[in-house]
Amino acid sequence: MLTGKNIYKRYGTLEVLRGVNLEISKGEVVAIVGPSGCGKSTLLHILGSLDKADMGEIVINNKPLSLLSGNKLAAFRNKHIGFVFQFHHLLPEFTALENVCIPGWLAGRNKNEVKERAEGLLKILGLVNRNENKPNQLSGGEQQRVAVARALINNPDIIFADEPTGNLDSANAQELHELFFDLRKQFNQTFLIVTHNEELSQLSDRVLHMKDGRIE
Repeated sequence: MLTGKNIYKRYGTLEVLRGVNLEISKGEVVAIVGPSGCGKSTLLHILGSLDKADMGEIVINNKPLSLLSGNKLAAFRNKHIGFVFQFHHLLPEFTALENVCIPGWLAGRNKNEVKERAEGLLKILGLVNRNENKPNQLSGGEQQRVAVARALINNPDIIFADEPTGNLDSANAQELHELFFDLRKQFNQTFLIVTHNEELSQLSDRVLHMKDGRIE
């Protein structure tokens, strides 16, 4: 599903990634752990095409990202990749349902079909009665579940999650952990998760340990 080969990234004189190699198979839940500053989030952003490596190759579902740029890269990202961040980044002026629908609408899909899938995802995620609520009317755990539904709306090949439970209390964090594995069971969804949460990493199929810009 995902291959990264010999990935390097430098910011000025700071070498953040120093030859990272990894492979993720379809349906895997893989965690990346390591101390702050080791390059975890930078790697995730590069693999998800939100940032560019200085050197290296990234292939998602047999498509080399180096062949894409501009609008083509944005369209590929929208269709094939989902993101969940520590802070949900929901648009405050839109309802939960509308927030989930936006990536599907941006992809040019039929509006009614997108809305129907969004309603189904929110139901699966236990938010069936919260469709018309705006983000400030939702709890932190509910907002993060809306963000997960948004990440799923276009049936992505892989979801990248960057500290997804970092802003949640322990109960909501546990619910989100269980949700990821429920989604893997229902949709064979692939996840690559950067986390400091030991419980989430221990539940994962594999744990990749990063240190000083490399996977150990």
